[in-house]
Amino acid sequence: MIAMNGVYKTYTLAGETLNALDDISLTVAKGDFMAIVGPSGSGKSTLMNVLGCLDTPTRGQYLLDGAEIGKLSDNKLANIRNNKIGFIFQSFHLLPRLSAIDNVELPLIYRGISGKERHAMAKEALQKVGLGERMRHMPNQLSGGQQQRVAIARALAGRPPLLLADEPTGALDSKTSQDVIELLKALNEEGNTIVLITHDPKVAGQAKRVVRIQDGQLSEERSAAS
Repeated sequence: MIAMNGVYKTYTLAGETLNALDDISLTVAKGDFMAIVGPSGSGKSTLMNVLGCLDTPTRGQYLLDGAEIGKLSDNKLANIRNNKIGFIFQSFHLLPRLSAIDNVELPLIYRGISGKERHAMAKEALQKVGLGERMRHMPNQLSGGQQQRVAIARALAGRPPLLLADEPTGALDSKTSQDVIELLKALNEEGNTIVLITHDPKVAGQAKRVVRIQDGQLSEERSAAS
C-alpha cells in the first residue's frame, strides 16, 4: 500500500539546510499495523504530513496505492486524502455545535455522498466504535475517550484503505488510552491498515511493527515476523 524510497524533506532556516526526513525508505503492506515512535523534533510530524499527502517530498519517491504522490496536483492530493486516508488526531477536532453523528457525517458531505447514505455510513461507524447509543450526544456530553471514539468513527466512515493516527492517546489517561489502542487493534484485525505516530514506547509496542525515527532517519525495531 505504501512504498517510500529515498525520501527527503528539506527546509531552509536562517540560511541553514535541515533534513527533517533524511533518506527515508519504508513499506507498509495492506493489513499492517505499524507504529512510528520518536521524541519531539525527531521528524514524526513531517513524516505524518507526507504519509497523509498533506505535504510532498523534496526528493525521493512516495507511492500510495501505486500513485506517485510527488507528481500529483493539489486537487488530486485532496481527492486522495478524502477517499483513501482516514485521519485520527490527538485533539479530536470535533465541532462543538454538532452531534456525534453529524461530526462523523461531515467529511462524507465533501465526498458528495447523499444524506441518506452518509447517515447510514456514519451510524455504522459509530456502532463499530461502541457509541451507537450516543449518536445524538454533543461533544461536551462525552468523555475524552468517547470523543476520540467519535473521531475514529469519523475516520472510518468513508471506509478508507489507510488510517493514520497521530498521537491518538496523547490527551487521554492511561486506562482510556489502552481502550483506544484496543479499539485500533480490533479494527486492524478486521483488515484496516493503520499507521500510528506516538512518542510513547508502551503505546508503540502494541503494534505489529515498530519503527523508530530519530533525526529524520528510520530504523525498524520490531517487524511483524518478530
